[in-house]
Amino acid sequence: MWWHILVGMIAGLVLLYLGMLLLLWWANRGSDDPSGLRETMRVLPDLLGLLRRLVSDPQVPRRVRLTLVVLIGYLASPIDLVPDFIPVLGYADDAIVVAIALRSVVRHAGPEAIRRHWRGTPEGLRLINRLAGQPHRQEPR
Repeated sequence: MWWHILVGMIAGLVLLYLGMLLLLWWANRGSDDPSGLRETMRVLPDLLGLLRRLVSDPQVPRRVRLTLVVLIGYLASPIDLVPDFIPVLGYADDAIVVAIALRSVVRHAGPEAIRRHWRGTPEGLRLINRLAGQPHRQEPR
């Protein structure tokens, strides 16, 4: 039935959101900022927008856009390397896949592409750069 597909898609998007939230919290856990969780929750919509803008940018290499499409498809898929119902490990594989994909995107598209498409806060950009394995640079706004 069609509603099974719809429910599966909605559940996949909710799990994707929760997995990305866990990933961002994990990347921000060493921060001295006491509002780290708040910043993590605030950066997630910006990260999703960043992925969307990178996929639609014709200046970004096709390989990078394909990597992002595969990443989004993997995260939205109910099939994972480690099932999400397994506590901690279920979302850890998603976090690892996102970190690897972000590192690949930065390596092939360059950190400038990330900065050009980032619409969030400077703190959020620092978090994304840390997740992508990039050194922190003070960015003018």
